[in-house]
Amino acid sequence: MPQENPGSPEGGDFAAYATAAWPRLVRTAHMLTGDFHEAEDLVQTTLAKVYARWRRIPRDDVDFYVRRSLVNNNISRVRKRRVAHLLTPFLPERVHERQAGHADTVAQRAAVTQALAALSARQRSVLVLRFWEDLSENEIAELLGCSLGTVKTHVRRGLSALRAHPVFATAQIEDRSSPVPGARS
Repeated sequence: MPQENPGSPEGGDFAAYATAAWPRLVRTAHMLTGDFHEAEDLVQTTLAKVYARWRRIPRDDVDFYVRRSLVNNNISRVRKRRVAHLLTPFLPERVHERQAGHADTVAQRAAVTQALAALSARQRSVLVLRFWEDLSENEIAELLGCSLGTVKTHVRRGLSALRAHPVFATAQIEDRSSPVPGARS
């Protein structure tokens, strides 16, 4: 009986990785998509594609490869959806409604999700990778296959757009009316 190669797709190596990485990938995908169910679909699609190439991925680069695949699949998903919206005479209804929960947390999460949805897919990807995944700008540039300057531009413009978003603009006005003790004016 032939010995099973642990690095092959048939081995338990991929299953163990996918099981351990699933929660982290879904959280990142949720920040990219803004919808929990779409996030799960994105992660599932990404892991299916990774599984097909599992033997060829160097073990040192698995997280990098999966993260890059996740971002690329999300950008592809956004492009496909944009084309579908252009081809249909009406926008489809949102099937998935947000779950009720702790009001403040839900409101904050909804505000962030709404503000991120207003950004381009590329800006949203860069901001999620920078501030959610805590990657350096150099790592993001390598992951997205672009220059460091492009990443910095996306971060700057994305943060500027978030600050100008109506959800956060009203919060900034409220914050100014009640200054923090000891803060400089």
